[in-house]
Amino acid sequence: MVNVQARSANQLAEERTDLATTRTLMAADRTLMAWTRTALSMISFGFTIYKLLEGFREAGVHLAHPHSPRTIGLFLTGMGTVSMVLGTIEYWRLIVSLREYHAVSICRPTFFVALVMAFSGSFLFMSIIIRLL
Repeated sequence: MVNVQARSANQLAEERTDLATTRTLMAADRTLMAWTRTALSMISFGFTIYKLLEGFREAGVHLAHPHSPRTIGLFLTGMGTVSMVLGTIEYWRLIVSLREYHAVSICRPTFFVALVMAFSGSFLFMSIIIRLL
């Protein structure tokens, strides 16, 4: 016969709470990675459209709207950067609220990647604006 050690209700509740906190943390990581994928797509697509249409304009191709490269590039790059910043803030707030139940470190790879993405998007957005000035 297998001797099963009896655990108290408090021990079981603590174990289940720890597992629930871990599942919530993993869900938060997946959500932040989705924010990152979306932001990366918008930022890279916006910058690519900007450079492509700008290259056409510099090559002498007449565009129906001469400011369209700037407008499209700024819009998509700005939206990607804003979505990355908002996703990072949402993640950070969730991690802070999880600290009430479990010791959770904010130094996680997904958070680091999100910060890098937010700064890169800001840099690209500012580079488009500075080029326009």
